[in-house]
Amino acid sequence: LTTLTILDWAERYVRRLGEQEFSLERVALDDAETYRQLSSGNTTAVFQLESRGMRDLIKRARPDRFEDVIALVALYRPGPMDLIPEYIERKHGKRVDYLDPRLEPILGPTYGIMVYQEQVMQIAQVIGGYTLGGADLLRRAMGKKKPEEMAPQRDIFVAGAQKNGLPRSKATQLFDLMEKFAGYGFNKSHAAAYALLAYQTAYMKSHHAAAFMAANLSAVMDDTDKVRQLYEDALANGLRVLPPEVNASEYRFVPVDRQTIRYGLGAVRGTGESAIGAVLEARKAAPFTDLFDFCRRVDKRIVNRRVMEALVRAGALDAIESNRARLLASVGRALEGAEQAERQASQSSLFGEAEAPRGGEHAFVDAARWDLRQTLLEEKTALGFYLSGHLFAVYERDLAGFPRTALSALTASEQRVWIAGIVASARVQMTRRGRMMVVMLDDGSAQLEISVFNELFEKHRDKLKEDTLLVVAGKVQRDEFSGGLRVSADELLDLEALRGRYAARLRIAMNGQADAKRLQQVLAPYRASGACQVLVRYENGAAACEIALGDAWRVRPDGRLLAELDAWLTPGNVQLVYNGVS
Repeated sequence: LTTLTILDWAERYVRRLGEQEFSLERVALDDAETYRQLSSGNTTAVFQLESRGMRDLIKRARPDRFEDVIALVALYRPGPMDLIPEYIERKHGKRVDYLDPRLEPILGPTYGIMVYQEQVMQIAQVIGGYTLGGADLLRRAMGKKKPEEMAPQRDIFVAGAQKNGLPRSKATQLFDLMEKFAGYGFNKSHAAAYALLAYQTAYMKSHHAAAFMAANLSAVMDDTDKVRQLYEDALANGLRVLPPEVNASEYRFVPVDRQTIRYGLGAVRGTGESAIGAVLEARKAAPFTDLFDFCRRVDKRIVNRRVMEALVRAGALDAIESNRARLLASVGRALEGAEQAERQASQSSLFGEAEAPRGGEHAFVDAARWDLRQTLLEEKTALGFYLSGHLFAVYERDLAGFPRTALSALTASEQRVWIAGIVASARVQMTRRGRMMVVMLDDGSAQLEISVFNELFEKHRDKLKEDTLLVVAGKVQRDEFSGGLRVSADELLDLEALRGRYAARLRIAMNGQADAKRLQQVLAPYRASGACQVLVRYENGAAACEIALGDAWRVRPDGRLLAELDAWLTPGNVQLVYNGVS
């Protein structure tokens, strides 16, 4: 039912974008681009075909006709799964031998393999001489797998087959095959119905991706994990997802054009359909001009403070005020101002006066703009994930001089590697070795599970929290269960520990400034013997040089020192260089 709803919404979106006559009922079942996309394994949001196992199967099978999709849907179940390798080999050229030429018209579409109950019934009729009703009774008997019912059916089939010219030995062999496959044979009409939905969803993803993904995102708005997965898939397929905006978004996700989706306000946590409905109703009169205008015009019995704060955190008011910290701090004042204006308007109406509301409610509460980290964390509170960037970007400068491997570049190896990322999730698991934690690490290029076993887990459990940076050393292994990669950790570090243990030099480019006294003042509180050597680069129009300060000016690579240098010289001119990592 959900898939039918998604397809209905997607069709409506396509027509809304200009293809007024579009209908899935008129889509041909031989579209080459759809089969190319299926064969590539690009099946997220494709009905019945998006699991990891089915994706691997589709990539191996490379379907190029609708019969293949029907067969794969029918085969991907316990029992017939054993036939999948043989099916794929035969599809791609392995010779198919039939016990009798009369089987070819029946089994040809599935390369000589019995997949459907209807095929068993046809064989019973063509070879065994059964009536249609008798063939159905045979199918039922085979499904029950009762020996007392099968014995007489075997005799009937073998006798009928011999009468129709098939030797007894081959008739017995054929019945054995029928008996084996009929026990789990799928009803072809059911498989075809599922396959049609699979094909239609794949077609929509291939040819109308924005409309299709907007419909899918709208169907899962209450599940932020699914929204995130579909959002990432949309980006991976070249779509652009515009952020939520009170003057442009609707309740659901909607396509703006063939390559662009606008985020739905209904997917903002803490809002709800009635609250968003009230916002959209108020917007009909005119776009909102600022926070105070917004608060005056919406129904505050429904659009309460919690809803407004969620919209601010999500960035839905960025178009009318880009400083989210300022907006959030001003919500209370804006609500009070709106309520005061309503009271004054009510009094004016009651006493026939025309006094204008006082204008003090338009003053924003002053607040410093959030940095990227705070912006993303607030965004995640409202949306369930980072939308306008990735939290790892906050730390990329800190890790620029550290020899790590990007998660997307990892391969299974016995060599020890260093990786880093943001903790996306962490769960405790019991093993024979005691408690362990499975951490999902995300560096913006990929996600990877990290196994942290008992002793290491107990030592560093305070570091294993969502939205924190984690630097990990360990060996990359193939995960037998998922087929993907997993790292078994042997060392865990947060940013401060990484700096303290492995930072060897602090490289400072003076950015055209020659203020040695100020540099001394900044470095002095962090001087420490045996800490980081400081390298100072200075250049003017004529020359450039790098000077290594003496051991008396070695400094601790403290985050506060780096922040102070960044504020003075800008981040691109301050870098830690790491040594001794193996």
